[in-house]
Amino acid sequence: MIEYIQTMFSYSFITRALIVGVLVSLCAALLGVSLVLKKYSMIGDGLSHVAFGAIAIATALGFAPMKFTVPVVAVAAVLLLRVSESSKIKGDSAIAMISTGALAVGILAASMTTGMNTDINSYLFGSILAMTEEDVALSVTLSLIVIALFIVFYNKIFAVTFDETFAAATGTKVRLYNTLIAVLTSVTVVLGMRMMGALLISSLIIFPSLSAMRVCKRFRSVIITAAAISVFCFTTGIIVSYIASTPTGATVAVINICAFLAFALVGRFIRS
Repeated sequence: MIEYIQTMFSYSFITRALIVGVLVSLCAALLGVSLVLKKYSMIGDGLSHVAFGAIAIATALGFAPMKFTVPVVAVAAVLLLRVSESSKIKGDSAIAMISTGALAVGILAASMTTGMNTDINSYLFGSILAMTEEDVALSVTLSLIVIALFIVFYNKIFAVTFDETFAAATGTKVRLYNTLIAVLTSVTVVLGMRMMGALLISSLIIFPSLSAMRVCKRFRSVIITAAAISVFCFTTGIIVSYIASTPTGATVAVINICAFLAFALVGRFIRS
């Protein structure tokens, strides 16, 4: 078994996928705790649809997909936040409005030019073959920023997550922290959908947080547990995917579901 795993990681594309996947999973779990508690758990799904639309347009116009998509999705994340804060269109309605519109535009752009080719399909369903050295560098940078954010501004994030009104009253720049979380989430989604696909990337944000909340009650312990669950599930998923020759994104998502069910049972046993 050990030799089999060693052979698996002798392939450079799998090594790159593991590095990027572990770091993106870590970031998604940390950001996901705040997003789930603020009832923005579906923002990952919405932003992935925006990212797919941007990638389809970039491919149609001959632009570099990543360089075009990251700023577009970051702007969409901020716009989504502003729309939800300042209008009657709230939460899931704002996410559905922006995501479905972007997805429709992307599909139209693809169908009118290159069609749904292999490159575009890899973003829709995920492909570990798509990982590049640039993705590794971006994921390392992103993970350092997210970890530093949670260490340095832990108290601020805690306050903004649970009570924005109280946080604002104490002088915390609520809008700034919300915008920062939204932008970091957008970059996490763009990087993660290269492996997980636009249809499954939200599983990295939702399931580890929900799993951790089944057994942990303190914010700090939920964050740490969610990060550990996310990294473990992705690592296990990529190994199982290689052994069983199954799609990586779907395998990781299923393992996250299994982890959630296991933690739900443990949580029920602890409460009883």
